[in-house]
Amino acid sequence: MLNVAIVGVGNISNAHIMSLLQFPDRARIVALCDIYPEKAEASKEKYGLKDAVVFDDHMKMLESGIPIDVVHVCTPPYVHAEIAIHSMDAGKNVLVEKPMATCLAECDAMLEAEKRNGVLMGCIAQNRFRNSIYKLKKVLDSGLAGRIVCAHVNSLWWRGHCYYDLWWRGTWEKEGGGPTLNHAVHHIDMINWMEGCLPDEVVAILTNKMHDNSECEDLSLAVLKYPDGNLAEVTSSVVHHGEEQGLVLQCEYAKISAPWDIKAEVTMPNGFPIQGGNKELIRKIQEYYDSIPDLPYEGHAGEIDDYMHALETGTRPMITGIDGRKTVMLITAIYKAGCLKQYVHMPIEKDDEYYTFEGILKNATHFYEKTASVENFAPGEITLGNYKEDRKDK
Repeated sequence: MLNVAIVGVGNISNAHIMSLLQFPDRARIVALCDIYPEKAEASKEKYGLKDAVVFDDHMKMLESGIPIDVVHVCTPPYVHAEIAIHSMDAGKNVLVEKPMATCLAECDAMLEAEKRNGVLMGCIAQNRFRNSIYKLKKVLDSGLAGRIVCAHVNSLWWRGHCYYDLWWRGTWEKEGGGPTLNHAVHHIDMINWMEGCLPDEVVAILTNKMHDNSECEDLSLAVLKYPDGNLAEVTSSVVHHGEEQGLVLQCEYAKISAPWDIKAEVTMPNGFPIQGGNKELIRKIQEYYDSIPDLPYEGHAGEIDDYMHALETGTRPMITGIDGRKTVMLITAIYKAGCLKQYVHMPIEKDDEYYTFEGILKNATHFYEKTASVENFAPGEITLGNYKEDRKDK
C-alpha cells in the first residue's frame, strides 16, 4: 500500500485524486497540501478523505513525520522543481504534473535529486495512455505505414479572456509561458514519442491575439526538422474554437492519425493518385489497428497505474524525468526561436542563456503587461481535451 500526498489542490488535482481512488488496495491519500488550506479541506470533504491531513506548506508536510511514499506535485509550474527536489531529498518518490519544470536547468536539478536519493520520479503526460494515441503509436511502430515524412501536431484549445485573470496565469515568471508550455506540452510529448528523437532544427512565430491580460503568447506556430529530413508543424493555441486537437502522421505509405483515420494513395502511370487509394493497405492497417487491445485504464488513471506498478516492481515508469526533460527541451527551443526570430539548433546546451529560467525571463517577449488579477476562481469544471473514449466495448 502506497501512502500518497497531493501538493497543490487546484483543478488538476481532481484527476489525480479520482484516479488514485480507483486503486483502493494499492494507494491511500494521507496528506493534502495547498497554500490555500481551505481548498485542501474542501477536497478532503468532497472525496471523503477522512484520514488525510491538511497542510498549508509542503515543507511542514515533509517534516511532519506522516509516512509518505509518493508526492504528487500538482502546483503551478514555477514551483514544480522546488517541491519535487525537497520531496526527493526527504526520501519520497515523486510524480510531477506537466510541464516537468520551467527550464532545462531545473529539469537537470530534479534528475540529479532523483539519482542522489535513489527514488523514482515520473512526469505526467497522460495522453500517451489514451487508446487513440497508444494505438497510433503501435500502428506506427508496426512499420505498415512506413516512416514519418510530415507530422501535423494540433494542440488547439480555447480559453476565455477571464482564464488569465488568475494571479499566476499568463505570466512568464509564474506560469513559464503560454499554451506552448502549458497546453501543447501534451502534444509535444506525443510527437517526441512518435518520432523517437528530438528535431535538430526549430523555427517558430509567437503572438497574442485574444488575451491582453497575459504577458505570454496565446498562439504559436513552429516547424521542426528532424535528422532524417522529415518535418513537423506544431500549433499551440488557446484561441481555437472547437478544441479539435489531434496528431496527423503523413508516412511513406499511408496517413494515420488520432482521432483515428487512415488514407493510403497509390499512383497512376502519370503520378496522380488512383481514386479510392490503396485499398489493400488500408484494409491491412485497419485490421492491425482493430487487433490492438484496449488499455485497462486511460488518462491519468492509466499513467498513475503504470507509475505505481513501477514502484511495486522496482522497474521504471513509461514516462520518466528524461522524457519530461525532452519535452521541456523542445518547448524551450520553440520559445527561443520565437522570441529571437531565428532558427534554433538542437540540443540546447548548458552555456545557452535559455538553459536557465533567468535566461528565459530575460529574453521573453512580453505581448502585454499583467496589471490586475484575482486570487482564486470559484470551483468549476475544466476540460482536459477532446480525447473521446476509443474502446471496443463502447
